[in-house]
Amino acid sequence: MKSVGVWRPYPLVTVEEARALDRLGVGTLWLGGSPPADLAVVDGLLAATTHLQVATGIVNIWTARADEVARSFHRIEAAYPGRFLLGIGAGHPEALAEYRSPYRALEEYLDRMDEAGVPAGRRVLAALGPRVLRLSARRSAGAHPYLTTPEHTGLAREILGAEPLLAPEQKVVLDTDAQRARDIGRAAVANPYLQLRNYVENLKRLGFAEEDLADGGTDAVVDALVAHGDAAAVVGRIEAHLAAGADQVAVQLLPADADPVPTMTALAAAVENA
Repeated sequence: MKSVGVWRPYPLVTVEEARALDRLGVGTLWLGGSPPADLAVVDGLLAATTHLQVATGIVNIWTARADEVARSFHRIEAAYPGRFLLGIGAGHPEALAEYRSPYRALEEYLDRMDEAGVPAGRRVLAALGPRVLRLSARRSAGAHPYLTTPEHTGLAREILGAEPLLAPEQKVVLDTDAQRARDIGRAAVANPYLQLRNYVENLKRLGFAEEDLADGGTDAVVDALVAHGDAAAVVGRIEAHLAAGADQVAVQLLPADADPVPTMTALAAAVENA
C-alpha cells in the first residue's frame, strides 16, 4: 500500500482516521485545503502514528508566509525525522484579488525555502502544465498533480524524467451504481474545479473540448476524473496511474464528509488480491 496515499481536506482529518490508515499501511496522508503556515495539524497526526508519512497537498504560497512555513518544517523534521513532505503550490488566480505570475512567485518562494534550509528533496510542487512540472523536477523532489487522469500521469512522467516523485491525486467513489456515483463525482469536480482556469486548460490539453467541460462536465469528463465502481474497478484506475509512471496515487474518497476508513479497507483488500 505504499504506492497508495489518501488525500483529505485537512479540517476533516482526525487522529483516529490517521491511526487507521497507518494500520492499513497507507503510504502518505495528503492534507488538502491549504493548511496554514504553522502546520500545527501535522504534529498531532505524526505523534499518533508510527509509519504514516504526512504531506501537505498543498501549502498555498499566497496565504502561507515562506519564513513561517520553513520554521514549521524544521520543527516537524526535528520531532519526526523523514516523515513529513512539504507540498507547495500557487493555488488559483480566481481565489485572490492580487495574483501575479504564479511561476515567478513559485520560484521566489522556493528561493526563500532554500535560504531557510528546507531541503529540495523534502518538498514537492503542485504541477499540471509542462513549465511547472519541469520546475518540480529541478527544484523539488517531484510533483503532486491534482484533478488529473492516467493520461496526464504519463505525460507528466515524460516531462519529469525517471527520478522525481510523481504523486497524482485521484478522486474515488466506491459505488457500483454508476449514476449515483457520477452524481457524487460531478458535485465534487463541477464547483469549483471546472470553473477554474488552470484545471480547464489542463483538461483541454488532454483532449477535452470546451463544451465537454461546461455545465458540470459530461459523463465522460466525470468518469475520467472520478474512478467509480467496486473496489476492483477503483484499484484498476490506481494501477493505470502507476503503470503510466506514478510512484504513489493520492486517493480522494468521495463524498468528502464520509468516513474514509471503510473505503480504504476495501481498497487495501483489493490491492492485496490484485
